[in-house]
Amino acid sequence: MLSSWCFLPVNFHYGVKCSINYFSSMTAEMRYLNASNRDLADHFEKKLSDENGVDASIEKKTPPKLLEFTFQELKSATVNFRPDSILGEGGFGYVFKGWIEPNGTAPAKPGTGLTVAVKSLKQDALQGHREWVAEIDFLGQLHHKHLVKLIGYCIEDDQRLLVYEFMARGSLENHLFRRTLPLPWPCRMKIVLGAAKGLAFLHVGPKPVIYRDFKTSNILIDSEYNSKLSDFGLAKAGPQGDKTHVSTRVLGTYGYAAPEYVMTGHLTTKSDVYSFGVVLLEVLTGRRSVDKKRPPGEQNLVAWARPYLSDRRRLYQLVDPRLGLNYSVRGVQKVAQICHHCLSRDSKSRPMMDEVIKHLTPLQDLNDMASASYRPRPSPRGKARR
Repeated sequence: MLSSWCFLPVNFHYGVKCSINYFSSMTAEMRYLNASNRDLADHFEKKLSDENGVDASIEKKTPPKLLEFTFQELKSATVNFRPDSILGEGGFGYVFKGWIEPNGTAPAKPGTGLTVAVKSLKQDALQGHREWVAEIDFLGQLHHKHLVKLIGYCIEDDQRLLVYEFMARGSLENHLFRRTLPLPWPCRMKIVLGAAKGLAFLHVGPKPVIYRDFKTSNILIDSEYNSKLSDFGLAKAGPQGDKTHVSTRVLGTYGYAAPEYVMTGHLTTKSDVYSFGVVLLEVLTGRRSVDKKRPPGEQNLVAWARPYLSDRRRLYQLVDPRLGLNYSVRGVQKVAQICHHCLSRDSKSRPMMDEVIKHLTPLQDLNDMASASYRPRPSPRGKARR
């Protein structure tokens, strides 16, 4: 059992007992807090800081310049940040739906122009500001069809906002756990494949990026059920050269973080692979990674499901009951195998994300639905059981 202080949640607010390193990083952050638009623009045009370590070489083409919005423009674009335009909330603040003119920063009339998502930062969230800066550092240079697009930012007085493309279907978390209708099996497979491709893109290249916060709430879905990774506030440059890992403070979300990372602070791309295995298990079972409302022994999803993953006879007890028999038999078998390997306690035994993609891709076209092979057993009176 981990002690409460050794694992820091995403929205953790630091107390009085801060380390010397923390104070030094806070000093650097205060420079950002006091920066002007010109200062910030100069920062983005330079090579990224050693703290994040992302290099422009990750992107194969010249990234588009981020737009600089004024606070008044975003206030008008979101209709004064009205409550009914809120898309979500996190430790950083609220996300609002807004509208801007295409190819510019001017606000547009609601329902016209380009629909965007505007993330606001709470003015007293110092940790949120660190993540805000990291978000721009990474998404300002990383561009891929399975990463959410950052359009621009606003830094004006004490206001800090980010502007993203709008993802019409929200998060995977909402579809799995908060919607009345279950997410269909084919859609689940399409979403996890897209998310896997996003992770694989981050992990390849001479300077890999470790996402560090892979979870269902950070996987956003567009109108065609294409998925994109969002929220790069905790992303970290991966090990380079002959280094095997990055040593860092333990940050993330309980239930998704790899055990070796939680215990040692050693971060690798295989840490993301473990988190992917947890999400894939959530997609398979329809259960949250941690659910205190469930009976003892079932509250931690990985611990509860692990014995079933390698047992073909018991495997189907894992399937989300809301799906009924509307799932692929072979698909479930293969997903369970992928989960088993991604969740290996030995990080070196986990697959690379390109290998995961190779196994997920054929699952998109399977049509061997369980409902087609199911035959109800006759009752003693000759009537089918219900």
